[in-house]
Amino acid sequence: MKMLIGGKWIDKKERIEVRDPYDNKLVDTVPSGDAADVKAAIGAAEKGFQINRNLPVHERIRILNKAADIIAAGAEDFARTIAMEGSKTIREARKEASRCVDTIRISAEEARRITGETIPFDSRPGSENRVGYYFRFPIGIIAAITPFNDPLNLVAHKVGPAIAGGNAVVVKPATVTPLSALKLARAFMDAGLPANILNVVTGGAARTGDALVTDPRVRMISFTGGAPAGEEIVKKAGIKKIGMELGSNTPVIVCEDCDLKRAVEDSVSGAFWAAGQNCIGVQRIYVEKGIYKRFETLFVARTRKYKVGPKLEEDCDMGPMITEGEARRIERWVNDAAAAGAKVLTGGKRRGAIYQPTVLANVPAGCTIDVEEVFAPTVNLYPVKDLDEAIAKANSVNFGLQAGIFTKDINKAFKAIKELEVGGIIVNDSSDYRIDMMPFGGVKRSGLGREGIKFALLEMTEPRVVCFNL
Repeated sequence: MKMLIGGKWIDKKERIEVRDPYDNKLVDTVPSGDAADVKAAIGAAEKGFQINRNLPVHERIRILNKAADIIAAGAEDFARTIAMEGSKTIREARKEASRCVDTIRISAEEARRITGETIPFDSRPGSENRVGYYFRFPIGIIAAITPFNDPLNLVAHKVGPAIAGGNAVVVKPATVTPLSALKLARAFMDAGLPANILNVVTGGAARTGDALVTDPRVRMISFTGGAPAGEEIVKKAGIKKIGMELGSNTPVIVCEDCDLKRAVEDSVSGAFWAAGQNCIGVQRIYVEKGIYKRFETLFVARTRKYKVGPKLEEDCDMGPMITEGEARRIERWVNDAAAAGAKVLTGGKRRGAIYQPTVLANVPAGCTIDVEEVFAPTVNLYPVKDLDEAIAKANSVNFGLQAGIFTKDINKAFKAIKELEVGGIIVNDSSDYRIDMMPFGGVKRSGLGREGIKFALLEMTEPRVVCFNL
């Protein structure tokens, strides 16, 4: 495949191989872009911004809906691309393709809701003859830097609202999973999006990153990825808007009064979806002592039923991690925790990029797998005395994206809602739940700002005040 700059599909002599992490088979190749390509894409986006800011809203809506129609019609092809270039099983990939359609359609809906309101200037003495209002206008060029774990829908979460708001966008997809982003761009071009509004540059961060984040023509950086990379972007970006979703170390609380079967089933799914490479995936589970042993027994038994293997098989539950290097990393983390006293209840085995679904208990406080984002198919179980202890331990890390709590007691639910330091709380489900219209983001080291189409549009537009002195 080729990258998209200025409405043209650009090739390069130097190319990057995209390989299936399950068996290392070559899926496709893409151009290895560099700083010059980024500069060209930003130059094209300057023209694209002037086009899109002047497009009637109904035309943006038409293009977004047409792109959604194209993706829906080719959903199985999109799903196979997601599954082959990344870690997701075909069933997981189909869900992502379906969500992408929703994301683009919601963007179309929200395009007509970018509104302002009147301002009562005469509320100030001396301003009796003044009337006015504010409206929102697009900010310009958006740099969208996206991760490997949702290679289609997380691109859509940046591109959809950027186009809906009248901006232009330059996408830098993850180097290991660029194909879905390029297919999305093709859908937009086929839907009639004018050239220059959307540009996609493929290439490693070392060759493209600085050129993209430091260019003063870029007015906003929308980044999803790891906290260390996010910190580097903040240091280099200069004066521009920044939206960041930087992951988490996600807690789930299981109270004694819960529906135990539901808590086990939902938490297992939440822990091992996409091989655990999921920013809201379940990592720490705090279980009240009265039901801890039953929960542990059922959780381990359910985990052991997971089928790990070829991603395109319909009954496959979990695929590989994105690279063998990542699988080796989590292998080290688990081995270090075990050496420090943690007990591996199941899993703990690696074969190439495949790391078996792993459950740990007795994890020592402060070890890496306890306090950092694992982004891997591992989960830690902890017995706690009561809800107060669970909340205190849930808040003890420097992340706060989402959390889950299982309880039938409305008072316990609202106590958690009030006291958990997170951007979202899911009651009677695991933390791994999201719909594409909700505000999505976190506190502490989990990021800045919010995604979710309506909320991303607020970030990608600015208010302009108008006042008449009559």
